[in-house]
Amino acid sequence: MTSPVLLDRADLHASLADPALLSMNFLNEVAGRYPRAISFAPGRPTEETFDVADLHRYLDAYARHLAEDKGYDEVRVRRELFQYGRTKGVVHELIARQLQLDEGITVDPEAIVVTVGAQEALWLVLRALRAAENDVVLAVTPAYVGLTGAARLLDLPVRSVPEGPHGLRPEDLLDRIRAVRAAGERPRALYLVPDFSNPSGHSLDLATRRRLLEIAAEEDILLLEDNPYGYFRAADGERLPTLKALDTGQRVVHVGSLAKTCFPGARVGFAVADQRIAGGGLLADELSRAKSMVTVNTSPISQALVGGMLLEHGGSLLRANERPIAVYRRNLDCLLKGLERRFSALPGVSWNTPSGGFFVVVTVPFPVTDALLEDAAVRHGVLFTPMRHFGDDARSARQLRLSCSYLTTNQIESGLDRLNDLIAEHLRAAPDA
Repeated sequence: MTSPVLLDRADLHASLADPALLSMNFLNEVAGRYPRAISFAPGRPTEETFDVADLHRYLDAYARHLAEDKGYDEVRVRRELFQYGRTKGVVHELIARQLQLDEGITVDPEAIVVTVGAQEALWLVLRALRAAENDVVLAVTPAYVGLTGAARLLDLPVRSVPEGPHGLRPEDLLDRIRAVRAAGERPRALYLVPDFSNPSGHSLDLATRRRLLEIAAEEDILLLEDNPYGYFRAADGERLPTLKALDTGQRVVHVGSLAKTCFPGARVGFAVADQRIAGGGLLADELSRAKSMVTVNTSPISQALVGGMLLEHGGSLLRANERPIAVYRRNLDCLLKGLERRFSALPGVSWNTPSGGFFVVVTVPFPVTDALLEDAAVRHGVLFTPMRHFGDDARSARQLRLSCSYLTTNQIESGLDRLNDLIAEHLRAAPDA
């Protein structure tokens, strides 16, 4: 009998042991390890509006759309739902309509690639841009670990552009571009989340958005815009235009996620890649070629479900999300008021006040480590996300991210009581920290 093979980790790709990949698994699994703890860790959508009956209705709506609006016969309807399907996706026209209705983005449906979540869209764009050994991607830091992890799997270095107290400053981007070029590297794109960013919660004002587009044109880079939270403003009023809505020079690759606005179980996202390729075609066509070798296509059933949801709400994600938006506004208000009541008098404790989204960042006068998180879970019954998972700077080392999207207000209040006990305990133990 032969001995089972034992692989040496050194013979596997180095990125598999990278902290970014470990962080993603950690963030996905930490709540399951401590089921009795109140968890502010996951950026999950609310489940208050989920109903299994909706799935059947959405599927029926999409099947009727194929038959009545597109004129498919019964055989073709079955084929559309059961077979592999088009690599670029089958709901691209519905997504193009939604972008026009909700965002004022006018785009050829052929410039849209429907992907297995926004994560695949990010991976495909980075794969396409990584053409030479000296290519790098810039990322606003602290950054979403899905971006940094995907880049490392592709051997594409990530060069950070630090956020200031109020978000990205264009002059910092210019400085970083010039420093990267001086080091012999070629910056291909800047990754950013302009609305209610994960993890910081920051948003960019209109002047900054316009200036970033100017810099992208002047410095010949792309802007990789990730927009999962843009519909979740904390108050009524005019929403700022996305970078893509302002883009007149095809400098923005817009990545959309239907995880937060429809439901994550469908695993549907998309990329708007309308950049022209010399010799003909679009960047979307190049992304589709890469996708055909990775996932072949995005599940037609998943696409049918989100397509049916769009159809049921007149093509608008804003209309489809009226109830979730109300939940997120309620929860963010509860969280911010709860922080004020409990922590406003504690020395060295502060937090930001985002104008929407899922996340609030709390700064404390002691290190926030995974060991502290485990202690919080075991002894205090509360979970959060250490910001060191998103950045390695000194500020992030003393910060924690709270996500309020998934919880009820009672859970938020109870969780903040438990967090208060934890922070007060550590302040007593290290009063001069």
